[in-house]
Amino acid sequence: MMRPDDAIRLLVDHARPVESTESVPLKDALGRILAGPVISGVDVPPADNSAMDGYAFRHGDLPPSGGRLPVSGRIPAGQAPGDLAPGSAVRIFTGAEIPAGADTVVMQEHCRSEDGAVFIETLPPRGAHIRPRGQDIRRDQELLSAGPRLRAQELGLLASVGLGEVTVRRRLRVAVVSNGDELVEPGHPLARGQIYNSNRYLLTGLLRDWGFEPMDLGIARDEPKAIAEALSGAASLADVILSSGGVSVGEEDHVKAVVESLGGLDLWKIAMKPGKPLAFGRVGDTPFLGLPGNPASALVTALVIARPFLFACQGRADTLPASVPMPAAFDRPGGSRQEYLRVRIRPRGLELHPNQSSGVLLSSSWGDGLAVQPPDRDVRAGDALDFCSWAAYR
Repeated sequence: MMRPDDAIRLLVDHARPVESTESVPLKDALGRILAGPVISGVDVPPADNSAMDGYAFRHGDLPPSGGRLPVSGRIPAGQAPGDLAPGSAVRIFTGAEIPAGADTVVMQEHCRSEDGAVFIETLPPRGAHIRPRGQDIRRDQELLSAGPRLRAQELGLLASVGLGEVTVRRRLRVAVVSNGDELVEPGHPLARGQIYNSNRYLLTGLLRDWGFEPMDLGIARDEPKAIAEALSGAASLADVILSSGGVSVGEEDHVKAVVESLGGLDLWKIAMKPGKPLAFGRVGDTPFLGLPGNPASALVTALVIARPFLFACQGRADTLPASVPMPAAFDRPGGSRQEYLRVRIRPRGLELHPNQSSGVLLSSSWGDGLAVQPPDRDVRAGDALDFCSWAAYR
């Protein structure tokens, strides 16, 4: 069995990023993957401006002890200023452009005005409270390189340099196939031996949250012919096929053999728990990822193994989640495989869900994320474990 880190590297090395791009309005670009570098065409701010409400004046017009200057004008934000009259000050507001001839702003709290003049009691340093042109961004500066997923911060940044549209990669199309005669859709009654198809909603929800375009192809029966038809159809429609169930070693687990017959298999079985039976290969030329059928296993392998591969296929730069060390609040013996434990954060450390079975999906809603227990390592209360919150997997 391959170690999880080695499996992730193998998959990412096989990823072929989506090449086609599209231009979208900035308001619709949240969560999209930037296709190329963005170069600013302007300075931000575009001119020197006031950081405070106060008065703008020429520093050399007053002695160090301060003094009186007549007020020759008023400049609100958004109004183009004229030149400063020599020997005078102008009332100015936060964000307003500094007039030519002025080089300093005094805060309104540090002066007093009366009879058309301002008394500056303490002279501030030359250049005080002025935000210079280009302080934030310079013209021709590279703002972003290709690859990041655009957040609200990036949308604001692009708007600040006047971009109304942005070029992004086309959304990755991921076909989702559920395998199993026992599966029934929610909303229908269960017969004996049947279960509801939770993985369909789990996986399509993750894919939407990650910014992809899920293509829900429903349930494939546990028959090689039906599975082959479902996977072949998926290969003609999608960039990647993501299936759940049917990749273990049971007599009714046909997916592995079907994938080998339609293309090839590069990986099967990973030394992780939950989630050992995971297949990676090709259906024709379309990448295929076969996740386990147990819902907790499907979730963990989707987050840990499938996510970096899919992000690389989308052209996203940050494929791995950020983890932080946190103390365990439990004792637990180690096993031969690396374990991904459903835990939640409590004042004394990470609390372990009492049932770590591969079929217990409630543990994921109960928990705050996954803690990693390396193979062959016993955990004692107080030991530091790498922890990834659910938010880190977005």
